[in-house]
Amino acid sequence: MSKNRIIGIVLLVAGLIALYFGFNATSAPTEEISEALTGQYSDRTMLYLICGAVSAVAGVVMLFRK
Repeated sequence: MSKNRIIGIVLLVAGLIALYFGFNATSAPTEEISEALTGQYSDRTMLYLICGAVSAVAGVVMLFRK
């Protein structure tokens, strides 16, 4: 297995874990109140969601690129 595949797997797993924590954070009571008042999620929740998505996509690209 090449280094790129290993890095791709690590990025994919890390991205999925970050997305999991991000989606769990969106349903927290304090997050729901904050979203209702301001119309957006907190910076920390957005960081989890954005970084998780970017990491997962980068991992998939690295896995399937030759």
